[in-house]
Order: sequence, then C-alpha cells, then structure tokens
Amino acid sequence: MKASPNPAAAAGATTGNGASSLLPGIALCLGVTAIAMAVQVWEERATGHPYIEALVIAILFGIAIRTAWVPGERFRAGIAFSAKQVLEIAVTLLGASISLGAIVASGPALLTGIVGTVILAIAASYAICRGLGLPARMAILVACGNAICGNSAIAAVAPVIGADSKDVAGSIAFTAVLGVLMVLGLPLFIPLAGLSDHQYGVLAGLTVYAVPQVLAATVPVGLLSTQVGTLVKLVRVLMLGPVVVAFSLIAHRLPAEAGARKTERRKLGFARLVPWFILGFLGLATLRSLGLIPEAASGPVKQLAGFLTIMSMTALGLGVDVRVLARMGGRVTLAVTGSLAVLLAISLILIRALGIA
Repeated sequence: MKASPNPAAAAGATTGNGASSLLPGIALCLGVTAIAMAVQVWEERATGHPYIEALVIAILFGIAIRTAWVPGERFRAGIAFSAKQVLEIAVTLLGASISLGAIVASGPALLTGIVGTVILAIAASYAICRGLGLPARMAILVACGNAICGNSAIAAVAPVIGADSKDVAGSIAFTAVLGVLMVLGLPLFIPLAGLSDHQYGVLAGLTVYAVPQVLAATVPVGLLSTQVGTLVKLVRVLMLGPVVVAFSLIAHRLPAEAGARKTERRKLGFARLVPWFILGFLGLATLRSLGLIPEAASGPVKQLAGFLTIMSMTALGLGVDVRVLARMGGRVTLAVTGSLAVLLAISLILIRALGIA
C-alpha cells in the first residue's frame, strides 16, 4: 500500500505548477506588447506623432494572432491572467495619478445623469431584445452587460436570475468582440459629433464596457479624456450592486424557460458587488487628492500602469475570435448591436442636455 503524499509538499508542488503554468501565456503577451510599443516608437520617430497608439496596436496584433493561430492549452492560463489580474492591477495603479476633484467638479447633475443612463439603457436594451424574440434571461444579461460593465455585469447577474449557461456564454462572447470594436471605433465620434476632450471622456465612460477598455479608448485622445472617462466609468460600475440586488428581488417573477436554473438565494457579498480593484483605484485616487502621493512617485506609477494596460489589451486581443459573430444568430447580433446603439444615443443626448463643454 502506497504512503499518502505529504500535504505540505503537495501544496508546494501545486503552487509551483500553478505559477509556472502562467509563464508561457505571460511571455507571449509581453512579446506582443514589446512589439506594439516598438511600433509606436517607430511611428513617433518617422512622423513625429503616434497616429496609432501602442494600446490599439496591441489589441489589433492580438486579434490578428488569434485569427491566424489559436494559442494552445499551455498559453491559456497566462493569457487569462494577463487579461484579468494584470488589468486589475493597472486600473488600481492608475488611481495614483488621478484626482477625485475632476468628478466632484462635474457636479451632481452628471452623477444623476450616469445613474439615469444606466437605468434607461437597461430598460431600452431589454425591450429591444424581447422585441426581437430573445428569452427574458438572455435579454437581461445583454441589457446589463451593455449598460454597466460587460462580462463582470453578466457574471454577477446570471446566477441571481438563473440564466442558462449557453445564454451566459453567448452574451460574454459578444461582449468580448464588441468591447474591442468600441475601443477602436469610439474615437470616430470626436469629429462626427464635434466632441471636446471632456465630452469624449464622458462618452467613453458611459459606453465602453470595461474600465481598462476605457483607458484604451481615451489615452490616445488626452489626459483629460482619460481622467473623466475613468471616473465616469467607475460611477457606472458602482451601479452593479443595486442592479444585482434589484434583479435578485424580481427573479422569481421571470417566465419559466428551458435550461434556466433555479435562482440562487445566497447572500450577496460586498466583494462580489464592488470589485477589489475599484476600491484600490478609489483609495489611491483619494491619497493622491489629499497630496499623500508625491508627484515624483505619481509619474513612474502611471508609466507602470500604462505598460500593464497595454499588456492586458494584448491579452484581450488574443482572447477575441472575430468569427464568433458569424456563429451567433442574426437576432442576437441585431439585439446586442441595437442595444449598444441606444446606449450611445442616450449618452450623446445626456452630454448635450447637461451642457458639458
């Protein structure tokens, strides 16, 4: 009879294997990130201005690689780590370079407008999805993903409404693809709608799915857009808690659907509703606003955050299969894109209504 393995040794081996399993994917992301940054440097030397920022180049390279070659199992853990944990660290560090005074100066009208935009977007998106024949639970997932924060909102709402796993997977797949398209296409609204840097920051914060994607969409435009966009987005993300609670209260009223799971009645923890990196960002931003983080330290931290953001955008691109749109039904495609168009329209109307300069 074999002796049982030493628990401590087994734990150590597991930890070591877990860390080493991340290395191939992280190395791939670092390599693509280095190339993207080198291309930007070449642009600057050749033209005097980086017309395409390293953030965007990293996403495009990642998508191109993913389209031509599907990374094997050994790369996936590191890519997933770079796309999630690395970007969360980047967002947290960005707080050290942003003053909360920017959003306070915007006044209560903007804060009220953000809340109203989220509520209107959820209602309108749900109506569009149901009108196109999508099941109620998938309509809720699409609506919350568009209106709040993409994958995070879908993952948080799905269990409380008992959504089917296929609906969750389909919603997240679309979020991944459209999230990248938003990052690449949103700057076109600057000339089309005649937006200032401040206005564009508000638009990005109201419409782009994830906080790091807001950075990717605003950093090439300017510091003001980045600051405003990030802070508006954070307020929008904080709406996730009330929305999840609201749907948990009405979940039992949703119509019975094939494949729908029994809704979970577990207690909703604070950590589930407010991600740790949001708290970290707000904490560092508060310290920066109080003058407890000196300017000398703010610069290097911002540079590190920028590098990690580019790395996470590389991972985001490596995880996007553009062919997923072709495999999804026409009704789902129309519902998701229609919901996103409504969110853009509501956001532009809010910017004009509030007279944001």
